[in-house]
Amino acid sequence: MSARMFKVRFPFVAEFRHYSWGKLRSDLIAGATLTLVSVPQSIGFALILGLPPMAVIMAVVVGGFVSALFFSSHHHVFGPTTSVCLIGAATIAENSNLGLHPLQLAAYLAIMIGVTQALAGLLNFGEVTKFISRSVVIAYTAGVGVQLITSQAHNLMGYTEAAGESFLTACGRVWEAVRLGNVSFWAIGIGLLTLVLFETLQHFFPKWPEALVGLSVLGIAAKVAVMFHPAVPFLMVRDEGALIAALPSFAGMPAWHQQIIVLPKLASAAVAIAIIGMLEATAITKTLAAKSGQHLDPNQELLGMGAGNLACGLFGLPPASSSFARSAVNYQSGAASQLSSMLSSVWVLLILFFVTPVFNFIPIAALAAHLMRVGYKLINREQIRFACRSTHSDAIVFGVTLVSALVFGLAPAIYIGIGIALALFLQKSSTPTLAEYTFNDAGNLAELSDANKRANPQISIIHVEGELFFGAADLFQDQVRKQAEDQNIRIFILRMKNARHLDASTVMALEYLHDYLRKTDRYLIISGCNAEVTRVLHNSGLLDKIGADNIFPAETNPTVATRRALKRATQLLGQKAVDVRIFYDRSRLPVDDAPAGPGPDEYDI
Repeated sequence: MSARMFKVRFPFVAEFRHYSWGKLRSDLIAGATLTLVSVPQSIGFALILGLPPMAVIMAVVVGGFVSALFFSSHHHVFGPTTSVCLIGAATIAENSNLGLHPLQLAAYLAIMIGVTQALAGLLNFGEVTKFISRSVVIAYTAGVGVQLITSQAHNLMGYTEAAGESFLTACGRVWEAVRLGNVSFWAIGIGLLTLVLFETLQHFFPKWPEALVGLSVLGIAAKVAVMFHPAVPFLMVRDEGALIAALPSFAGMPAWHQQIIVLPKLASAAVAIAIIGMLEATAITKTLAAKSGQHLDPNQELLGMGAGNLACGLFGLPPASSSFARSAVNYQSGAASQLSSMLSSVWVLLILFFVTPVFNFIPIAALAAHLMRVGYKLINREQIRFACRSTHSDAIVFGVTLVSALVFGLAPAIYIGIGIALALFLQKSSTPTLAEYTFNDAGNLAELSDANKRANPQISIIHVEGELFFGAADLFQDQVRKQAEDQNIRIFILRMKNARHLDASTVMALEYLHDYLRKTDRYLIISGCNAEVTRVLHNSGLLDKIGADNIFPAETNPTVATRRALKRATQLLGQKAVDVRIFYDRSRLPVDDAPAGPGPDEYDI
């Protein structure tokens, strides 16, 4: 892994070794199709951010082009997304008192996200996201959908509200607007018309880009209305910041040394967006790679997103992430290489030069309806059902993450969700269960139901099963120590054939047990330990303290080590034979490994 760190590659260069006119034609078509989706989405995302539409469109151009230079996936597309825009809007609103223009704050945020993601890619953190619970992702996505719907309610109903308001505040504003009648029936009517138009296009013309066609039709209709009545009673894109034909320009980092106070203010949101970007990139690229059969390097995807966000920040543009919708369109359109995303940036610039007037007249209420429709589709009811019904832990993780997203915001929700999921996993993994067994009159192993029927055993064999990391150390020590309180037991044999991931905490627990037993002239023997456990015991020095004569590593026959441990126990006791009590985790011990009675290799000494 260390040999692959800090390696920067440009996978698209290798594509040109076998490039052809056929692939170029496919990339041109895919890039043009991708543009038809990107432009109306970008205008909608500008509405979420409360920034000029041109800034978001230029983020598509600059970020999409630069990131494609580093992506290993042929279909991965970088650009503004719903989650990034919602968190970005909230972050900008929270830090509006720093004396910076909202676009400057967005640019600084993009640079911080870019640095975080680029370092993650260079340090080979691409696979870290597999440790994040799927329930967290499902709840977070649902939270994004709900937040998107509420964030656009004021645009659909025609009243004014600042960008980046929290979910609870937005709900309160909706209630006040309805109660006071502070709504525009023009805006509501246009929003409903937009939804009807989109659904009609999707039903009768499923292959058409309904967002582009529907918004273009409404833009043309609005332009005609303005020609006959200039003072139309609804807002349009040009009222938020007109689109113009222009090229992106490099901005650098203006007054960075004077605005160092910005860094800690934006750090939490930057890291949250970086993590979300990793999740989105992993989900998107793996899904598309499974369909295309392409081999991917997840670290290159992280590096590409980092480079894209750095480029956006240096050009004074807002941050972006991996777009599932545009990546899926890119794949479905037959993209042959990363060049399709680069060509899409060129197509966007061409549209700005030739089709800008239509987009300037798109009603804001129509864009709001479009975004609310997108938010509704983000709430995947089937996945939610899986998360809530699979296990109690998944249901708790889902519920806590979703509530956190709505109450505390999207950025804290990702941390809370991951923390709850890990805490529940550690709790589940650190709960060993021991059951006491003995031999019945028939000579078979059976669970001991009455302590008075014990055959006065002097040796206790404890079968250790599962993960013995720090989370299980205290409980493991307490349960074994409880058995050690019986002074009739002279020797404890820990059968550690299936023990895994021993760490310092568990080694210290074993040391405490050994010291406690020696104080009362009793002994601890370890049998069946695998190579990993033996190595940890040796490196920590516990093996020398217990004594090499009392450690019996695992052998091919799993019962041999226990047999030898029992012989060692009889030597220590000066006896030829002893009564034996056996403890093992009845629920975890494999059927083939569970003893059925006293066998000559394991129990008869």
